[in-house]
This record gives sequence, C-alpha cells and structure tokens, in this order.
Amino acid sequence: MAIQLLREIDEQPGALARLLAMRRHDVREVAARIRAFDPAWVVIAARGTSDNAARYAQYVFGAFNRLSVALAVPSLFTLYNAPPQLGRALTIGISQSGQSPDVVAVIEEARRQGGVTLAITNDATSPLAAAAEHNLLLASGTEHAVAATKTYTNQLLLLAMLSVELAGDERRGAELELVPQAVEAALGACDGIAEVAMHYMNAGRFLVLGRGFNYCTAFEIALKMKETSYVLAEPYSPADLLHGPVAMLDYGFPVVLVATAGHASDDVGALQAVLDGRGARTIAFSDRDDVLARATSGIRLSPGVPEWLSPIVTVVPGQMWARALAMAKGLDSDRPRGLQKVTLTR
Repeated sequence: MAIQLLREIDEQPGALARLLAMRRHDVREVAARIRAFDPAWVVIAARGTSDNAARYAQYVFGAFNRLSVALAVPSLFTLYNAPPQLGRALTIGISQSGQSPDVVAVIEEARRQGGVTLAITNDATSPLAAAAEHNLLLASGTEHAVAATKTYTNQLLLLAMLSVELAGDERRGAELELVPQAVEAALGACDGIAEVAMHYMNAGRFLVLGRGFNYCTAFEIALKMKETSYVLAEPYSPADLLHGPVAMLDYGFPVVLVATAGHASDDVGALQAVLDGRGARTIAFSDRDDVLARATSGIRLSPGVPEWLSPIVTVVPGQMWARALAMAKGLDSDRPRGLQKVTLTR
C-alpha cells in the first residue's frame, strides 16, 4: 500500500515549518560569509532528486541574486582528473544522505582551490558535511521511503531562504511563511488523484511539462514516475518541446502539465492548443481556471502562491500522482525494484 511514502508526503508541511523555525539564523550566518566572499558564479554538485533542486537554484539565484548557476560535471573530478576553476565560485553540494563520493569530490576540490563551499544535507555527520566549509541541514527528519519527498521540498525551501538572505529581501522573506500552509492545501486537493490514475494504468510513456521556476518540477515529477511506476516519463520545458520532441505526440498520448500563474504560463493557452490538436490527454496541476477547464483531468492548486515559491507546492500533487499511478499498476512504491535509499556513485 506504499504507506511509508504516503506518510512522508503528508509530513511535508510540518517539515517545512520546522525548517523555517530552526534554520533562519544558520542561513543568515552562511549568507553573510558568502556575501563577504562575493562569488562570481555558483556551481552545484548533486545527483538524482537533488539535481532537480539544483535546477530550482538556477532560477532563484539567477532571478533574485543575479548569479549564474552551473551544474557540476562530477566525472571531470573523479574520472578525468580535470576539474574546472572554482576559486571564485560558491560551490554547493546538495545530497540528502551526503554520502555520494562524486558529490563530495567536487566540494573537496573547490575548497582546495580556495572557493567558498556549502553542503546542504540531512546528515551532519556525512562525508559531504565534513568536506564543506559551511553546512545547512535540512531539518526534515529521517526519510525512510526510497523515493525522496520531504527532503526535496526542504532542499527547495532552504535554497529559497538562502536567496532571500543573500539579497536581504524582507518582502520575499515574509512570503516564505506562506509555504507550509500552501503545501497543506495542495495535499487536500489530491483526493481524486487515485481515480485519475486509474485511467492511465496501462500507459507506459508520458511527457511532463513545466517552464520557468517549475522546470525543476517537471524533472522531479518525471523522476518520481520512473522510480515508482517504471514508466518512460520525459520532462521538457514547453519551449524545448516545440523544438522537435512534439513530434512524439499522437492521439491519446498522456501529458502531465504543471502551469501555475506567473510569467512562465502566459502562453500556456497556445501550448494546450498544440496538445489538443495532437489529441493528447492532459493531466494539469494548476491554479488557473482556464488551464484546468481545458485539461482532460486536473488538480486545482490554491491561488496566491508566488511563482518563485510555487515549485515547493506544485511538486506535492506530483508526488501523490506518481504514487497513485504505481498503485493503479499494482506496484509497491515503497520498494521500487533495483533501488536503495543511498546510492554511491563515482
């Protein structure tokens, strides 16, 4: 019945509230040290779900802190012995376990070169935490399910908190307080999601679309679907979709669409016209009436969440959707085949 995964999905409002209460001072201190260093850019080392948190960081640090954010290529450090120059960078390692040797290797090299290094992890005793000069802990509690949920949303919120403190932005700082309640509301909107999933129990391939701040959400929902339902779920920005992959669409092709109010969904009507023209079936997660009315199925999100924080909210029905799809297929999403909680890669 995937009870553990459901329990941890439901724990997210409390985990997010705990992070806000426990880590503000730590984030403020780390932000002060980063500002004193004045990095020229940001490099983030991560794997799996944490890679999708890094995609969120590309938007939040870019939009509000004017910092270019690159995703590290760990093989340059561990296989080719050809690390790039990191002496002027803020290098962040993101990992719920803090165990993976390739992520640790990036942080160790960045620190050796004299750059500022930060570990974002759930384990203060991990190799990643030991390697970095600064640590920010997720305060999410132990996560037992293989598919990450509450550690991911806490990663996003911690990155948002860091962006706020780097900018000294009191208005956005106040908006952070909206997040736990908005996630609670998103959980309440998922009551019909099991019934929706039953219509797709025999589907083996999906597209997952999200743009702007929710580009990371498309990747994370697709990953959860792959992990728990063993389907081919391809994430795209709608802009990238139109540059070739749209040719895959044919009648009945299932598309998961994340489209909340904001700059990135201004042209969502034109996108839905393309999907409709191809006969696609659309499962929409949105706070927009027009998007939901046009979709085959929809999960209504509460309005009023700022676009820059919406990925912390929109991914939650995506997690529930992935679990419901696995259940519709008769699979146990608590125990995905061939996976374990901590994966060590080099």
